[in-house]
Amino acid sequence: MAEYHNATHAAAALHFEDARTGALNPPIVTSTVYARDQNYQQREHRGYARDQNPTGELAEAMLTQFEHGAAAMLFPSGMAAATAVFRTLLAPGDHVLVPSKGYFTLRNWLQRFASQWHVEVQFVDTTDLASFAAALRPGRTKLVWLESPANPTWDITDLAATTELAHRAGAYVAVDNTTASPVFTQPLRLGADLVMHSATKYLAGHGDLLAGALVTRIDDEPWQRLRDYRRYDGACLGPQEAWLLQRSMRTLFVRVHAAARSAATIAAHLQRYRKLKVLYPGLADAPGHAIAAQQMHGGFGAVLSLQIGAIDDTTQARGLLQHLQLFAKATSFGSTESYVEHRYTIEGAAGGAPANLLRLSIGLEAMEDLIADLDAALRIGGVV
Repeated sequence: MAEYHNATHAAAALHFEDARTGALNPPIVTSTVYARDQNYQQREHRGYARDQNPTGELAEAMLTQFEHGAAAMLFPSGMAAATAVFRTLLAPGDHVLVPSKGYFTLRNWLQRFASQWHVEVQFVDTTDLASFAAALRPGRTKLVWLESPANPTWDITDLAATTELAHRAGAYVAVDNTTASPVFTQPLRLGADLVMHSATKYLAGHGDLLAGALVTRIDDEPWQRLRDYRRYDGACLGPQEAWLLQRSMRTLFVRVHAAARSAATIAAHLQRYRKLKVLYPGLADAPGHAIAAQQMHGGFGAVLSLQIGAIDDTTQARGLLQHLQLFAKATSFGSTESYVEHRYTIEGAAGGAPANLLRLSIGLEAMEDLIADLDAALRIGGVV
């Protein structure tokens, strides 16, 4: 394929054209069974729709291209994709390193999985290379899971440096690239072995589709084990959802760049409020900004967080949340509309999110309207 920009490949869905009809949009194949030929051989190696329906193959090819990988697999949710990695690549007695800050639902699941599977899960500050290196156990650490920027404080991990350290210890490296998206970061190019996406967020981008994905750097033995797991576990995305995903990814680069531009402007604007602490890796004084600038290209994402008042006090954060009009009070990110979320209410004290933190997912509304809404809420709330 020619060396066009990924945005060009995305807009034309890898320049798809149906060989039979010339259609520029792929068909949705709903059949669950496939007839064999006269010699009772499978046609195109298709026998049953669980993992052999062709509809998802274009979405997988698109994501493989965007992440500069060797192959991709779709799953019915981000959690299905993430948990497949741990269930498939780990055995009882293995040691795994996971960021101390990151997606709460996965961390919560890991604590349960570890006790049932007899796997030692260690949570570590992956932004501190010395602490990370000290936590590695050569020969025993089989998997390192990374997330950058890390939800919801947007801490930045040096993906190239941590991956190199992990590989020296003999560990396999998987990166949750959901928040950065392949628009801004390609972890496989930085040495990671595997990338995971909650495709529900930016890849789907419209708040109407649940999906997950894995992308591998090389088609190796661990990848084949993951393929077998998906086949026999049945964790496959349906054809309607797969078609919607490839349709949505056609506008991925336009959507994400637009939202990130707004997020950067909003973050800079909110820094004017001395009573606010703004968390966004695109700010020049943000911890990890220099590393983010090295591994994120073209933007710093479209999600930011605010801290208001005392770190253990929810009063001002929840008060501000109530005054916002344009931000939907909802738990997600990556859609066309903007969301505001109080993570502490969702996670509780065990989750690790500061009680005074609000997470803002910036959508595609007019940036000026979002700023005006925030300013009005801050005035009403007395945060001046």
